[in-house]
Amino acid sequence: MMTRILAKGYLWLLLALLYSPILIIMIFSFTEAKVLGNWTGFSTKLYSSLFTGGMHHSLMNAIWNTFAIALIAATASTLLGSLAAIGIFNLRSRARQVMNFTNAIPMMNADIITGVSLFLLFVSFGISQGFTTVVLAHITFCTPYVVLSVMPRLKKMNQNVYEAALDLGATPFQALRKVIFPEILPGMISGFILAFTLSIDDFAVTIFTIGNEGLETLSTYIYADARKGGLTPELRPLSTIIFITVLVLLIVINKRAERSKKE
Repeated sequence: MMTRILAKGYLWLLLALLYSPILIIMIFSFTEAKVLGNWTGFSTKLYSSLFTGGMHHSLMNAIWNTFAIALIAATASTLLGSLAAIGIFNLRSRARQVMNFTNAIPMMNADIITGVSLFLLFVSFGISQGFTTVVLAHITFCTPYVVLSVMPRLKKMNQNVYEAALDLGATPFQALRKVIFPEILPGMISGFILAFTLSIDDFAVTIFTIGNEGLETLSTYIYADARKGGLTPELRPLSTIIFITVLVLLIVINKRAERSKKE
């Protein structure tokens, strides 16, 4: 009995430590105070400023850049990851194990190592860093997660359906588009959502591949803003909205995973 109480107490303490900072930001997003922790009364002015263009121009650019990069990277990595998963799945058992292990390395590797490696790669090829290099970097570290999301759907798929489509006169591309893609679509959607959230959240890879042309994403903007000694007040409602959005996306991913297991 005592062990169970201590275990639950430890769990709630851990959850409190993890989520209390986020809760504080959410609470103080409903006040006009410029300094976090100074409550000046309930107000939605920061939210209205966020949506009516009253915030800093550089912050607005950072938001647009963040979501543009995330959308492009998630779309490209979903396509590449899905095709890669199909290719890996059709390898022989030994080769498939090797490729699955190779695919897992970027996910287990520290983000800062990936960022430094891509930075050195771009420099060695003389590629000027900016929007394109950030997109390529995000595609690189998001694609393995898409492979991981699609692979379970391939394992559940009836392989005879693809062969039947070929026997009935379909070309390999038609069979891929009309048979395999519909079967793995739930995994592709989960992979896209996961890649999108990972791209928005990333800092370590972005900071090494963003260059010095003035391009900013939300993570690099917050980092630079914090180094100045404070944070733009509109970041509080923005952080709240992003947290709720990511939370909803994660719930959707988990629900889809549970539904896939039941099927």
